[in-house]
Amino acid sequence: MRGLPMSSNATSPLSSAAASVSDATGRKGDKLSDALHTKDPTPRTMSREARRAQLIASTIETLAARGYSRITLTDVARTAGLSHGLVLFHFESKEKLLAETLAFLAEEYRQNWQEALSCVGDDPAEQLNALIEADFNPAICTPSRLAAWCSFWGEAQSRPIYQELCGDKDDAYNQQLEEICQRLIDAGGYGHNARHVARVIRVTSEGTWLDLMTIAAPYSPEEALATVRTCAALCFPQHFTPAGLRGDRPTGG
Repeated sequence: MRGLPMSSNATSPLSSAAASVSDATGRKGDKLSDALHTKDPTPRTMSREARRAQLIASTIETLAARGYSRITLTDVARTAGLSHGLVLFHFESKEKLLAETLAFLAEEYRQNWQEALSCVGDDPAEQLNALIEADFNPAICTPSRLAAWCSFWGEAQSRPIYQELCGDKDDAYNQQLEEICQRLIDAGGYGHNARHVARVIRVTSEGTWLDLMTIAAPYSPEEALATVRTCAALCFPQHFTPAGLRGDRPTGG
């Protein structure tokens, strides 16, 4: 996930709800993602799972349009073309709807980078390149998703449930990135600290996401990708150029 800020002792009365949301999203992530990219069937033929997916998709769109502080269940219902009562039937409250929306985004992000890694071999340079490119996959790097992530980032410190929903996924990503960087350091004889380099690459990628949403004249996702590749080239010049992987890079690691 995109690194929600963590407090040192985050606890929440909604801990059990966070766990159930995360588990449910993990089990149904593929179906939910498919539903989010499927045209809306007629209300009478839509399953409960598909209806909830529709409402999560509408929540993402509504967050992008109105922001976290202004979003209401009525707004989400209007975006979905449904009644306020139907939204309440499926999610009970705005807080639960938003928590499940974040759980979906976090699981979607996890599946995206893990799938990218599964498509390359053991070469750490190819693995790092896959992780970098995964962040700009058009399926997840959309204006509405970026806006939704920005909304949740702004609320994370005051809402421990959001940290709980994403903490394990964040840790898994950070550990994977750090391990890849360590193998590159070993292969190239770089004098870097793997944790620091992994953090630099991660926050550079996150920073481009923020730029894409907040600056007056945002650059393209392709330019954002080139920016992160430039960061990789500065950290690992034997393995990367700003255009991508070097053909004459060292192997091993």
